[in-house]
Amino acid sequence: MDPITVTSNTPPAAPMDMPAQDLSKAPGTRFRRQSFATFLARLLTFGGALALTAYAAHQMYLIISLTDVTALQWLLLVLFVITFGWIALAASSAIAGLFLGHPRPKAAKEAKPQGKTALLMPVYNEDPAATCAALHAMASALIAKQLHNCFEIFIISDSTDPAVWVKETAAVAQLRQELQNQIPVWYRRRYHNTARKAGNVEDFVTRWGARYEYMIVLDADSLIAADTLSFMVREMDADAHCGILQTLPRLYAGKTLFARLQQFAGTLYGPVVAHAITAWQGDDGNYWGHNAIIRTHAFASAAGLPVMPGPRPFGGHIMSHDFVEAALIRRAGWSVRMMPAQPGSWEESPPTLLDSAIRDRRWAQGNMQHLGVIPTKGMRWPNRVHMMIGVMSYLASPLWLAMMTVGLVISGQIATQDFVYFTEEFQLFPNWPVFDSQRMIELFIFTMGVLLLPKAIGFLAGLFRRDIRQGLGPIRLALSVFVELLFSILFAPIFMMIHTRQLWEIVRGKDSGWSTQQRDSHGTDWKLMFSLHWFHTVMGLAVTGVLVWLENPLLYWMLPTVVGLILAIPLSALSGSKSFGNFLAWLGLLRIPEEAVYPPEMQDRDKCLGEFRETVDHVTLESLVADPSLADRHFTMAGSLPPARRGQPDMDAAGAKLKLADAHSLTEAVSWLNRRELMATLTDAELFSSLCQIQQRANPGSEVNHAHSPGLAAASI
Repeated sequence: MDPITVTSNTPPAAPMDMPAQDLSKAPGTRFRRQSFATFLARLLTFGGALALTAYAAHQMYLIISLTDVTALQWLLLVLFVITFGWIALAASSAIAGLFLGHPRPKAAKEAKPQGKTALLMPVYNEDPAATCAALHAMASALIAKQLHNCFEIFIISDSTDPAVWVKETAAVAQLRQELQNQIPVWYRRRYHNTARKAGNVEDFVTRWGARYEYMIVLDADSLIAADTLSFMVREMDADAHCGILQTLPRLYAGKTLFARLQQFAGTLYGPVVAHAITAWQGDDGNYWGHNAIIRTHAFASAAGLPVMPGPRPFGGHIMSHDFVEAALIRRAGWSVRMMPAQPGSWEESPPTLLDSAIRDRRWAQGNMQHLGVIPTKGMRWPNRVHMMIGVMSYLASPLWLAMMTVGLVISGQIATQDFVYFTEEFQLFPNWPVFDSQRMIELFIFTMGVLLLPKAIGFLAGLFRRDIRQGLGPIRLALSVFVELLFSILFAPIFMMIHTRQLWEIVRGKDSGWSTQQRDSHGTDWKLMFSLHWFHTVMGLAVTGVLVWLENPLLYWMLPTVVGLILAIPLSALSGSKSFGNFLAWLGLLRIPEEAVYPPEMQDRDKCLGEFRETVDHVTLESLVADPSLADRHFTMAGSLPPARRGQPDMDAAGAKLKLADAHSLTEAVSWLNRRELMATLTDAELFSSLCQIQQRANPGSEVNHAHSPGLAAASI
């Protein structure tokens, strides 16, 4: 076998210090004054929300104060005020964003990007073919526009699944080969996955951060147009005070019903929310962890995350790190901005309701952890508000559930208790249990109007958007809005129950762990659906039965909620249906602009995806053992085991060595090795050679001899 040339997988070291920030000490930063437009937007957003909430609270008080107000009624009023304030904030900020959420770019259109930028792709057991296809599409677009000299691709892996990792190294090797002499492709897999994604990025910054002026942080499903990449760098070049510039990623490539609903809603209503946030945040912006450009020096000097005190889930490494990193960078005086109108930034949606819930479990724990970060000294108040909004996005579910429960109890009391109609000895008129139904109907209509206002703004704006009209037209747009609204109503109570349970688990100290995000639906597991949703169905049936038995008109008000709960199992299954999603697409519903005019980056991604799949699909541990060239390619990319510290041996490598010494066949060896030991074997060329020798001894006639492979020998140096 010919020896392979072992080239460096990473660039020369360019370290940067990234000290953990002290949250108990304010850095004493002096901030630039915000613009008058930002001040006005904040006044309209928070003042408007307060005014709307005060009006609704007063109306609710008038409804319940016609008789003596009980403790339960006071509790109902408090819960109503909190939940109404949440939707009022969304409505008032949407109005502010409509008029004040359109910042102008600071860079001249004819400017050329100057800063050296890393396209930073953190991966964790992701589909390597899809990831590398997207990177190839972005690189090809940059090359076509002669912008590639300013960019380098850097894949930082935390993969821990041996079956995924061997495909990952094969895909990256192909990506490097195809982009050779055009855009550098660097690759590093961490052996120890400390602090999850935040630790992965921190490791990159501390080892190579000084090489790059900026880093554009991607997710495994990110795709960004070349013009947008260039725009982001030019904006940073033009604004020396900017630490983070966040784009608005749009969802795409959805095939299931749930994904198509999400991407349609993101296309129509996402800009409303994004312009709303942009309006009141000003330079005190937020960061969503991907599809954003970051000034590397600002990140290293200001965004080092401390380990939170106390046990998990509230203590330990910060999980939802992006909000905190943005707040710390802003605390140090850098601006954090958002450009919501810039197109060409995409990501994918979870394919099913359950996949979304699994992701929410991790986000919920991270957002609850922010309660310990909010008191940070020197933090700007809008950043504290961002974190509280994140907390409320999950607390809203148990609050909604509590409000409905209290309402049901009060209704039950009214329906079943015996009233004392005459409380005085001489009383002309009885004390009837009075209920101002007319005012309640008016308040309900007002509440629905406030709740649906952002969607109404998105719908009206969609009628005037050329890209929306191209793909749908006004009639199909209206029908799509109806379909999205219908399923949103039905899914809402299911998410309410799921989020409530998740928060209960978090309070009890259960950690979310670190699971790979599912990006494609793999059919319906009815047994799983039943195990996860049976309680929701029982709750829906129980509430319906009680209200029917009491002949309570509250049933009509709660019908959307109980229907969603009763149908939780089939609704969850339907959410992952590709056939139903395709049927709606065939009808022309829930279409997004990218389906009418398919961007070239997506075309190139789809083409490359098939090519990368041909490369990686056949790559397995067994194929590496059977084919020395595949093994050499893997070990060229794999790196090596970190040196063990004195007194702290690598127990995974040691365990693998002992098991391999005792195994008589490849099947036996692989069955004995656990995942961590397999990863050690696939990292250490000597251990892998032992595995190959087992196979050779079991098959003496085999011509494969990895023990003397020059590639493996070089990899072990």
